Amino acid sequence: MKLAIVGSGYVGLVTGTCFAEVGHQVICVDNDLKKVHQLQDGQIPIYEPGLEELVKKNVAAGRLSFTASIGDAVQQSLVIFIAVPTPPQPDGSVDLSFVEGVAREIAVHIKEYRIVVDKSTVPVKTGEKVAQTINRYNPGADIDVVSNPEFLREGSAVEDLMKPDRIVIGVSSERAVAPMKEIYQPFHAPILVTDLNSAELIKHAANSFLALKISYINAVAAICEASGANVERVADGMGADKRIGRAFLNAGVGYGGSCFPKDISAFIRISRELGYPFHLLEEVEKINANQKERFLKKVREALWILRNKKIGVLGLAFKGNTDDVRSSVAIEIVKQLLAEGAEVRAFDPKAMEKAESLVPGAKMVEKAEEVADGADALLVLTEWTDFKSLPWLAIKKRMLSPLLFDGRNLLNPEEMRSLGFTYTSIGR
Repeated sequence: MKLAIVGSGYVGLVTGTCFAEVGHQVICVDNDLKKVHQLQDGQIPIYEPGLEELVKKNVAAGRLSFTASIGDAVQQSLVIFIAVPTPPQPDGSVDLSFVEGVAREIAVHIKEYRIVVDKSTVPVKTGEKVAQTINRYNPGADIDVVSNPEFLREGSAVEDLMKPDRIVIGVSSERAVAPMKEIYQPFHAPILVTDLNSAELIKHAANSFLALKISYINAVAAICEASGANVERVADGMGADKRIGRAFLNAGVGYGGSCFPKDISAFIRISRELGYPFHLLEEVEKINANQKERFLKKVREALWILRNKKIGVLGLAFKGNTDDVRSSVAIEIVKQLLAEGAEVRAFDPKAMEKAESLVPGAKMVEKAEEVADGADALLVLTEWTDFKSLPWLAIKKRMLSPLLFDGRNLLNPEEMRSLGFTYTSIGR
């Protein structure tokens, strides 16, 4: 099938590439000409395992192309996916101006039946607004608007799209169901067909529940520290219950990234506007914010004064296997360390280029071991698997004092202490 993806950012590029991989003819659209040219030349603007190879493969096969022209994409494609940013605003709502702008542009070029799909994470009732916008600028346009939320995890997005748990299709007309099912047939996943509003709520409800699990286990971690229990064993015992599951029960310095913080804030605001203050999610946000402060308190208690202290940081991305630093807790912690006068040396396998402008006072180093040079303390802030196999004994010898704070429970406490570190983690 001929498909268009408007927006070649994280969601759009991964989605379009995977659609091409299963045989669809895909045009990816972006208004950034520089990015379009980079993609045409095989340069990938984001790090995602496996993505670069798939892009090059499908461009070479003629199934994947890139353009700056929405008009060409609309004319050539039966289904047009909107996958543009929906950034957060100070009041907790999301900025839908990019979605509205794309809907207006699509409207101008529609000459025959088209399916317009919201792929971006949007508040409930956005699909209705998209339909109204298209009909306002092209009265009588023959369209169906569909909500098709994405459930991609950065770092494993290609696998998530190629082997999805489920496909959610929210429609206002049965006419759109068959083409949407045809698109996803090669993925062999359960398909849930709902109304538009339910599909839009599913994404917010799912992300909010996962964030709730993270904040819950972080709250339990505080109880574990106070009682001498081990949060990992508690999580194992909880997760063995199939009604609960072990996923997202990993204590740490809190959740971040481009989805969870924005989606939880948006869901709180949406719920309030609909007449139901979602106090449970407000508490989830508070716990998440407090988790960062609890971690910093441990560092302060050990070092007393942070001013002029040399602190090494391992990890700047919001999670492992990505270069995304949006709403990264690691970046927030580095900013606070710098604000209190600490000297920070930092390393991340993929995210340093994007992080540098966010924390200009931090020195980026080429090798992970270099963050330890003369350090008063070392902080692990991103769960990169590579960090487990670092030469930790050699790292300790480079430090002024062997204080190691593991904000992701990545390392083995007994092993680190046997090497001579004064090791502190979360809830263990």
